[in-house]
Amino acid sequence: MNKYAQKLNRMLKVSGLSQEDLARRLDVSFPTLNSWVNSKSEPREKSRVQIDQLFVEFFGADSITKEELSVTKKIALSKKVSIKKILENLNLLDKITINLTYHTNTIEGSTMTERDVKAVLLENKIIKNRTAIEQREAINHQTAMNFLLDELNEKGKKFKIDKNLIINTHLRLMNGIISDAGNFRNHSVRIVGSKVPLANFIKIPSLIEKWCNKINEETADPINLLATTHGDFEQIHPFSDGNGRTGRLLLFIKALHFGLVPPIIQKERKQAYYKYLEVFQTEESPDLLEKFISEEIINSSNLLD
Repeated sequence: MNKYAQKLNRMLKVSGLSQEDLARRLDVSFPTLNSWVNSKSEPREKSRVQIDQLFVEFFGADSITKEELSVTKKIALSKKVSIKKILENLNLLDKITINLTYHTNTIEGSTMTERDVKAVLLENKIIKNRTAIEQREAINHQTAMNFLLDELNEKGKKFKIDKNLIINTHLRLMNGIISDAGNFRNHSVRIVGSKVPLANFIKIPSLIEKWCNKINEETADPINLLATTHGDFEQIHPFSDGNGRTGRLLLFIKALHFGLVPPIIQKERKQAYYKYLEVFQTEESPDLLEKFISEEIINSSNLLD
């Protein structure tokens, strides 16, 4: 198997995309992509560049220049939306709800399709070939998201993320799924395959208090604050389960608090997302994670147009 066949097969496996989907992403026909995947032919130079770029998008870059970061952040900061606009535009709210719910739950292993999520949340259907837990996860995510939207809308500029908001978000998100929903973990945990040390459970209350102080600070660099607080929250890992989904909801609502289009982290970029989180958490270097958050704000803006 040649180099590009290996890359394409790895992208198909990790992203969950079909060959038809990947062919569209690369702007080629299905027979052409299928031929590349099976090493029956090799892509030409232009297509090789596209494959290499998409591979980095899915699996992450190893470095970034300050100029690249600055340009990407500047574009992301131009993508504005208000809580008022979202709540007054039902179509926009539905788009955000479906996309955020679908991508965040798929990152955590849900097998529901985007169409399944729409059927459950907007059409009140029960999907026979999906588990009850997966459907409960979707419903709960919508409930938790709406809770945060209502809080931001009600409090406006006075909105703050505190311990009670975090606990109430987790309670709504994991209600009926885990027995300790809405409670900080009282035991040690580790993430399989990760070398990141997670917080000692005894220290979680004080760490969360410090984290809340940080995320509520005034800042001239909102992208940096979004990236670093998200990375910190995932390393604190305050709950027994649901930390990723809770963290992404808090990232979502804080971006909206800044008046920015909220980043919807796409399932296809799961590996890049985990890589950049780990780089930040182990090397204390936020640049790659900042660029990733910026890119997802831009992607979300395109998605929601």
